[in-house]
Formats: sequence, structure tokens, C-alpha cells
Amino acid sequence: MSAEVKVTGQNQEQFLLLAKSAKGAALATLIHQVLEAPGVYVFGELLDMPNVRELAESDFASTFRLLTVFAYGTYADYLAEARSLPPLTEAQKNKLRHLSVVTLAAKVKCIPYAVLLEALALRNVRQLEDLVIEAVYADILRGSLDQRNQRLEVDYSIGRDIQRQDLSAIARTLQEWCVGCEVVLSGIEEQVSRANQHKEQQLGLKQQIESEVANLKKTIKVTTAAAAAATSQDPEQHLTELREPAPGTNQRQPSKKASKGKGLRGSAKIWSKSN
Repeated sequence: MSAEVKVTGQNQEQFLLLAKSAKGAALATLIHQVLEAPGVYVFGELLDMPNVRELAESDFASTFRLLTVFAYGTYADYLAEARSLPPLTEAQKNKLRHLSVVTLAAKVKCIPYAVLLEALALRNVRQLEDLVIEAVYADILRGSLDQRNQRLEVDYSIGRDIQRQDLSAIARTLQEWCVGCEVVLSGIEEQVSRANQHKEQQLGLKQQIESEVANLKKTIKVTTAAAAAATSQDPEQHLTELREPAPGTNQRQPSKKASKGKGLRGSAKIWSKSN
């Protein structure tokens, strides 16, 4: 496995400065160096240079075509045109395979090992896992290898160069995304409106209940005051008397017993005199 290499623009800027003044064979040699250089995975700026585009109509057209494969294509695309393209070094093969994994990751986030083995033309799982680990160390891909389920789970991958003919499809996708966002926003606004209506209804019901309670308190107070006025008593005293039991109930029985006792004693005295 190769050493860790982070994707930075420093090496790319150096190659772009050299490419501005290079032409012919020197420029073709420089392009091969770019395709092999670690940390360089974007080639759009190089392709946009006028002197680089001139290679397409020169003796180095195959080199220009190889550059476009690295910019937009996959390892399978190279194999399909391998007879008309320059041979690749091992470093170039691995880089193009890395870019091929990025292309697959843009379409699906869980890529079966079988799909990767076929797309990258690798012989066994060990080679595949080593290649993916290299891509992770190069920071062009983030994810995990699920060896139990034999698949690559992708969390993040870098973006690749975009061809001009792909811009319309990208614009259409963005337009569909905007329409979807508007639908979601409309649904949220509708839910907010319903929530506000429910809130207003609950507030109105609360105010109605509070008003009825206040009116009931006033009615009770007026009724109590009218009853107290009818008996010429203080309202508070009237309410107190209504709560307390009548005092005469417990005092009648002792009085009867007392009178009965006196009657007996009187009778005894009368009986003695008669004797």
C-alpha cells in the first residue's frame, strides 16, 4: 500500500504553470507526468488550455484522449480503447481506478465487491481492499469496507470534472431539486398555518372559559349579598351561619333531663308531707 497522500492543489498549480509554455512532445510528456503525479485528480483546467486542446489535432492526439479519459472516464473506458491509447504505468492504473470508484460512488453509496472487481478489472478481494484503502488515504474517498456483506459503504467522495454536454443534465437536476424544495416549503407553511389556527382556537376557548368563571363568581357573590340583605345580616356572617349546624339541637336534651330530675325531687317532698 502506498504512503498517505492528501489531495492538494499545490502540485496541480505547478503543472499548470509549466503547461502554459509547453508544446508538442514536451507538453505530452508533461501530461503523462500529471496523470502519474500523486494528489492530482482534477484535470479540467489543464484541458481548457488552448495549447493542450491543440494536441487533439496533432501527432499526440492519443495523449490528449488519454487526458480526457482521466478527466471524465473510467478504467473500463480505457480498456475499451486501450489499443489506440498510450500504455499506463502502475501509478496511472491505480489513479484511474480510484477515479472509477469515485464515479461509482456518485451513483450509489453501497457498492458490492462484485461490481468493483468487474469495473476495476481486479483479480481478488485483497487487491480491491488495498486499492480502496489507498483511495481513503489519498482523501478522495471516505467510507468503510463491509467484509461481512462484501460491499463498500461510501460516506463521501470528491467531485470529478464536468463535461460541457453534462451541464444541461445538471441544470435539470438542480431545477427538480428546487421544485422539490418548494413543495416541501409549501407543506411546512401549510402545517404552520394549521398550527396557528389551532392555537387561536385554544386561546379563544381559554378566554371563554375564564369569562364564564368570572361571571359565575360574580353571580355567586351577588346572590350571597342579596340573601344576607334579606336577613339584615352581614354577608360573611350569613355564610358562616349557613355552614354551622343549628345550636338548639344539642341543648334540648339536657334541659329535658334537668326538668325531669326536678320533678322527681318535688314528688318526693310531697310524699313525705303526706306521711
